[in-house]
Amino acid sequence: MVTRSDDRGDGRGDGRGDGRGDGRGDGPVPEPFRRALESLRSTRLRPEIVLEETPAPQRLAPFAVAISADVVSPDDDELATGRFVLLHEPAGHDTWQGTFRVVTYVRAELELDLANDPMLPSVGWSWLTDALSDGQVPHTAVSGTVTRVTSESFGAMGDKEPTAEIEVRASWTALDARLGPHLEAWAEVLTAAAGLPPLAHGVVAMPRARDRRAR
Repeated sequence: MVTRSDDRGDGRGDGRGDGRGDGRGDGPVPEPFRRALESLRSTRLRPEIVLEETPAPQRLAPFAVAISADVVSPDDDELATGRFVLLHEPAGHDTWQGTFRVVTYVRAELELDLANDPMLPSVGWSWLTDALSDGQVPHTAVSGTVTRVTSESFGAMGDKEPTAEIEVRASWTALDARLGPHLEAWAEVLTAAAGLPPLAHGVVAMPRARDRRAR
């Protein structure tokens, strides 16, 4: 869902835009952003990934689009989830070093022993940097965090097993309007976090239709 907004706010935003804009920005969508949307929407990912356009943040940039994704097993169990947001500032942004900024989030459950591995954050970050590098995705100014979260229940909930999750939050600047390769690179992070093996070379990903359940 695409947002057009003239309210640039303080640059932080709350990420809860309704995706319809604020009613004050009725001008045309810039051609670079239109090409970026076409590139995203024509990208095919592996069948375990279910995509859906969602409300985009309104205060981070004049133009934005947001895509949520779930990695699901053949039994329809959720293995990982995430969000891919594309921001566009036609006039450019000094901090971004460009006009397009990709903001992403990935979360997945982990085995407890993996969560305790001191190398986990570095490995999680390498999923992204390797995907961008291997795909020769033109980008700059990449930054982010890798967080591991462990939870243990007590009291009336003490019978629940301990759980662990990994979260990869990252953003980077796309150097042109070909955003499809950026989505593909992020999808590799998503499937790596889900524990899926890479697709074999030459295998063509086919789209998968699935009714999304209300969360």
